[in-house]
Amino acid sequence: QRQMCIRDSDYVVEKLNVAGKEITYQQVENSFTQPNAKLNQKMLEWALDISQNLENDLLELYCGNGNFSIALASAFDRVLATEISKSSVKSAQFNIAENNIDNVDIIRMSSEEFTQALNGEQEFTRLNGIDLKSYNCQTILVDPPRAGMDEKTTTLTQNYDNIIYISCNPDTLERDLKQLTTTHKVERFAIFDQFPYTHHIESGVFLTRK
Repeated sequence: QRQMCIRDSDYVVEKLNVAGKEITYQQVENSFTQPNAKLNQKMLEWALDISQNLENDLLELYCGNGNFSIALASAFDRVLATEISKSSVKSAQFNIAENNIDNVDIIRMSSEEFTQALNGEQEFTRLNGIDLKSYNCQTILVDPPRAGMDEKTTTLTQNYDNIIYISCNPDTLERDLKQLTTTHKVERFAIFDQFPYTHHIESGVFLTRK
């Protein structure tokens, strides 16, 4: 029988030092998060270093609790991020407020739903108050689950000049890169061993339009 025992709360507050700046994250029980704090710091610094040379707005899919959104917010004018999990969106909102971030908007949508909204295929009440056309996103960051991206989301990703792809599964990363590299070229590639002594590996790929 499954049982959970809670002493004070179902979350912990984690503080990371990213490029000399302290960032606070709420990590909630049974919600996705990066498990290795030291490696996560390195991964965020890698993505931030890339983002310093980019401009305008950032679109992020699969944003979780805002792990990348908050760390990269200072490098962009605005960040528009999507996440399907209610608990992760709630944590992301907490983290935005806790870190005094004022240029990040989180939408509770799956990547598939957002693709439909962006393509004008379907309207969603969850987008009320969000003017998608007001964003000038030239960069997209994706951090999909182990299954990688669905075909429509991969095609959507190709609409952006710059792609930052964070992957936890080399097999689906290879599959998605086969399509992405028809329009983009790999500029930087990094491996972050979040799971020592296992076959699991986290990768980061930065691509630009050919």
